[in-house]
Amino acid sequence: MCRCMNRRVVVTGTGVISPVGNSVESFWTNLIDGYCGIDVITSFPTDDLPVKGAGLVKDFDPSEYEIEAPFARKQDKFTLYAVAAAWQAMKQAGLSAAEDGNIDPFRLGVYVGSGIGGFTTQVRETEKILSDGPKWVSPLFIPTMIANIAAGNIAIRHVACGPCLPVVTACATSTHALGEAFRAIKHGYADAIIAGGTEAALLPLSIAGFANAKALSRVEDPMRASLPFNKNRSGFVMSEGAAILVFEEYEHAVARGAHIIAEVCGYGNTCDAHHVTAPRPDGKTQAAAVRQALDEAGYTSDDVLYINAHGTGTALNDPAETAAFKLALGEDAYKAHVSSIKGSIGHMLGAAGAAEALSAVLALKNGIVPPTIGLDEVDPECDLDYTPNAPVEVPLTIAISDSLGFGGHNGCIAFRKFK
Repeated sequence: MCRCMNRRVVVTGTGVISPVGNSVESFWTNLIDGYCGIDVITSFPTDDLPVKGAGLVKDFDPSEYEIEAPFARKQDKFTLYAVAAAWQAMKQAGLSAAEDGNIDPFRLGVYVGSGIGGFTTQVRETEKILSDGPKWVSPLFIPTMIANIAAGNIAIRHVACGPCLPVVTACATSTHALGEAFRAIKHGYADAIIAGGTEAALLPLSIAGFANAKALSRVEDPMRASLPFNKNRSGFVMSEGAAILVFEEYEHAVARGAHIIAEVCGYGNTCDAHHVTAPRPDGKTQAAAVRQALDEAGYTSDDVLYINAHGTGTALNDPAETAAFKLALGEDAYKAHVSSIKGSIGHMLGAAGAAEALSAVLALKNGIVPPTIGLDEVDPECDLDYTPNAPVEVPLTIAISDSLGFGGHNGCIAFRKFK
């Protein structure tokens, strides 16, 4: 097969487990309503921790997503969240690689990553070996903890025998997973790919690590903890969950009568080569990723653009990202509609990019820009239209979602409204 193809790629399925909802419908409704999913941590003591809150998944019942109880008992939460979100997405897409299905198993892939993997399992088994000795470490420790196992389990459950590529690029993980899935379908390596990211790393150890690195907000009021682009911002808020999108080749989707939600039309991928945790302050390399995605998408000044920003609410990210948008778009940056949903959901780490890409797709579909909640005092360095506190109805034609990860990883994915 020739790999110089230039096939169209569309979105036919979506799924999400998040602090603001465990379905796409509740996720979108709560984002538009300005609901904040950040709450006080109650699953473990926080007396000795400098941070007391996080974006918590609530009322998660694996059985609602046809996850069997024995499987659920053995798996880390990051896998369960991913499997649940993939179940939603595949159900909406109406895709099946079963014997009587509508896609060749070898043409169905899985690109689902995690920034940290099975951290709960790793901490639990480490405690066992330290307290009780090596013989008490579970034989399932490794295949439950490794970061690629969520993708592996999704592939098993959906008979996806095609390319399987679990990406790990910190907070850019699932944006890169989506982008690489787009490229694989565009160039003929698959007809559909289950793509996205998952994370479940809310533990004292991870909170202490991020907090001691001066990355986390220490504000105790959950409604004021995550403040993207606000001059009073003080860091990001850790959260958990998963988001999955089914990408499919256009002709394949049309032939089986699939409902098309949006078109995937561009992808950018660069590295700062600057610092392991701090973004490049001039925004130059981040801007290059945005520009790559927009150029591939055929963006022009006539487009009505929505940018779902990485918008972490850290001192360094928000002005650097603002600078990147200005470099990438020039004067068009000032007419773009921009927002960060991290004020609502916190930072889902390896799952953040996919959750934010889902938000971008839903914004395109519905013609509504979700708000940046808590934005009551704008940082003068962040002088774009960041959609403060209330959604805006706009006839969007194109949307992008960008992510920046530790290690200098930058990613941007672009979507167009499907006509």
